[in-house]
Amino acid sequence: MSTLTRSQAEEALRKLPADVQGRIRWQLLARKEQLPPEGDWFLWLLVAGRGFGKTRTASEWLAYQMVTRPMTRWAVVSPTYGDGRDVCMEGESGLVSVLDKAVRSYNKSNTELILKNGSRARVYPAIIPDRMRGPQFHGAWLDEPASFRNGMYVWETLQPALRLGKKPQVIITGTPAPTPLLRYLMKMIDGEKALLTRGSTYDNKDNLPQFLLDELERRYAGTRMGRQELMGELLDDVEGALWSYELATRSRCAPPDDLERIVVSVDPASTSKETSNETGIIVAGKRGDNAYLLEDCTLRATPLEWASRVVDAYHRWKADAIVIETNQGGEMLETTIRTIDKNVPIKGVHASRGKAIRAEPIVALYEQNRVWHCNDFKELEDQLASWTPEFDSPDRLDAMVWAVTELIVDHREIPMVVPFSAEQASTWRIS
Repeated sequence: MSTLTRSQAEEALRKLPADVQGRIRWQLLARKEQLPPEGDWFLWLLVAGRGFGKTRTASEWLAYQMVTRPMTRWAVVSPTYGDGRDVCMEGESGLVSVLDKAVRSYNKSNTELILKNGSRARVYPAIIPDRMRGPQFHGAWLDEPASFRNGMYVWETLQPALRLGKKPQVIITGTPAPTPLLRYLMKMIDGEKALLTRGSTYDNKDNLPQFLLDELERRYAGTRMGRQELMGELLDDVEGALWSYELATRSRCAPPDDLERIVVSVDPASTSKETSNETGIIVAGKRGDNAYLLEDCTLRATPLEWASRVVDAYHRWKADAIVIETNQGGEMLETTIRTIDKNVPIKGVHASRGKAIRAEPIVALYEQNRVWHCNDFKELEDQLASWTPEFDSPDRLDAMVWAVTELIVDHREIPMVVPFSAEQASTWRIS
């Protein structure tokens, strides 16, 4: 059989239907680990570091299914509506871009995409898993399941809906974290019906800007988070850590509008060298007996630079006070902050007990679902899940402990009342 030249291959490709051309081009461009496994599998779990190309891989796989299997229905399950819309559908590597001319319509309001052949895909947010109880599907794409608030319930709700066709298939893509769902899925891997592909950020280095690789290397290389975020390793909980990963990440919500009090808490570093610790800066608010972490402004900087960041956060959030630890250089810290703004209220706190003893009441509040994360605080959550009391507590963790202590810890008695449940709070979660 004669071999086609590149120009002949391109000419032959152009004669094919437009919606097929892209699928063939992907087969030629993709790295081996981005192509779907062979065989009659049900689950393909793709666990890899940031920048690996997970979104493009899943989009191309799902696009192929939709193009070659007319009139099929697919669920795209993402942490929130916004994630599904901005990443899985409308992102540069999302379905709308990948399918291109095969698309008949795309409804932004309900994030449903319909092809000319009748196949359709729609976003279902993991924060409202019961939305999947009515529909039924030929298969699904789950993106970033480690960020699902109640991952096991999402999976248990989706499975009965996979009842169309003779061979439902699911692709799951994400950066790993030791959540119950990820651990469950890993146990499913059997090499036949459930398959696993691993990868790292560096697998796709030829397609990533060098400055991005340098920055990721600077921030994460040699750290526990780097093993997870760059190398795609699924790490177990650290023995002896006060927070498990599940405990550190399970309570997420949008910030309430009626916060009673807001503080900016600071854990300053002693120096500003590249090898120094960062200055922990956490903004937190109070509503009833609950604390809400609003923003992580942590940075590595000179005293005047971090003081400017603190004062800026104070004004942006219309905070009530700035909280600083006075054990080491308290007067100097206050003077530094007042150099930026002499009128901000500053409350000094003195650590008379060890770090572990100060942290234990905060762990108890997490266990009661009384500390909520109003954003994706990966660095803070990694510190919580990896810190053990025999080591000095890191910057973000210390600042968070002081903030929550100032807001809701009564040193005489810690209330044990949980005023509302995680399920009730989902009515005003991030969407």
